[in-house]
Amino acid sequence: MYIIDEKDKEYRFGDSGPKYLMKGPRMNFALVQFQPGQDFKAHYHNVMEENFYIIEGEIDIIVDGKVNHLTKGQFIHIEPGEIHYCVNNSNAAIKMVSTLAPFQEVDKVDVENYKY
Repeated sequence: MYIIDEKDKEYRFGDSGPKYLMKGPRMNFALVQFQPGQDFKAHYHNVMEENFYIIEGEIDIIVDGKVNHLTKGQFIHIEPGEIHYCVNNSNAAIKMVSTLAPFQEVDKVDVENYKY
């Protein structure tokens, strides 16, 4: 058992991206934040499934070319192999929870020049 305080961790890109509260041994748990206009490169996972739960704001999460506009209180499940891309097209910050499982040290495959 352990406890982690969010304020003791940092977002990957300063004011945006994932902030991992746990990485492994069986799953990843992160808070993810994007400012207006920010995005996260399209990618997929070979083994891990990914889930997002929207805490604040709204975001477009494109999965295999389909735009899913999500708002506070909504949840999306993404299967291994599904290409996904997140972009904040709103005028306010977005904050969401991300989980990835089963844990793999390296499982993210970037997709170059993603069009949807």
